[in-house]
Amino acid sequence: MYARRKTINADVSITGIGLHSGIYTRVELHPAGPGSGITFVRADLNGLRIPALQASTTALDYATTVGKDDVSVGTVEHLLSSLMACGITDVDILIDGPEVPIVDGSALPFLHLIDAAGERDLGVDVPVLRVTSPIEIVEGDKSIRIAPANRLILKYKIDFDHPAIGRETFQFDFEHDSFLRKIAPARTFGFMRDVEKMRAAGLARGGSVENCIVLDDKGVVNGALRFRDEFVRHKILDLLGDLALIGRPIVGEITANRAGHAMHSRFVAKILESEGRQEQRESAPMRRPLESFA
Repeated sequence: MYARRKTINADVSITGIGLHSGIYTRVELHPAGPGSGITFVRADLNGLRIPALQASTTALDYATTVGKDDVSVGTVEHLLSSLMACGITDVDILIDGPEVPIVDGSALPFLHLIDAAGERDLGVDVPVLRVTSPIEIVEGDKSIRIAPANRLILKYKIDFDHPAIGRETFQFDFEHDSFLRKIAPARTFGFMRDVEKMRAAGLARGGSVENCIVLDDKGVVNGALRFRDEFVRHKILDLLGDLALIGRPIVGEITANRAGHAMHSRFVAKILESEGRQEQRESAPMRRPLESFA
């Protein structure tokens, strides 16, 4: 099973503050050749190239980071989710700082950016990763599982002890549903009670009511939600961005329950490990049976 490699047509850029670093950065997307993959280029550090692949990844429950040689780019998931939704397989992402801008907390600004750049078929196929047997991670009351299917389907459940969230479930069919309408507008969210602890850990320095849903103990403090179940939709957005780190399209039915970036990362690593073993078995030379003595 194959898909087509695609890049963008023109250079485009966006600027904004990093959610966790609080640093303003500029991101430029540039077309790339077939097989280049999605690559972050630290323009402020002599063009150091960091592949957007699981092998380069560190993930906390708050965000996903890719790195190389002690240099990293943080909060990559919303941009990668948008690239994956558009089928972009090859692009250089120049960035002059340590974190992708959070913009409004959703994937919409990046989706509009890609739309402005346009898309171009590179005339080369890319193999789709198609799981042949279920793969699962279970950690207490959290779990994530993929089962064989003929397309990518994501089912997510969350359960927060909070009056504005509670239990939410959502299913997204990557092939038939609209990422633009159903997933991209969903914003990241955070709790005021966690802000001091996160900032003490060097996180959430750029977070504000302008770029995420903020909740106190009673409810949302900064306006109406874009969807009644915006929180679980954003979890699907994050999961798609983390799946992009596989480095090629994937099909299967994924069911996630109370997972987050860290579990997504371990899950992607397990999928790639399983795929590697499968490829080794398929490429191993067949042994000739011993001939019997006459």
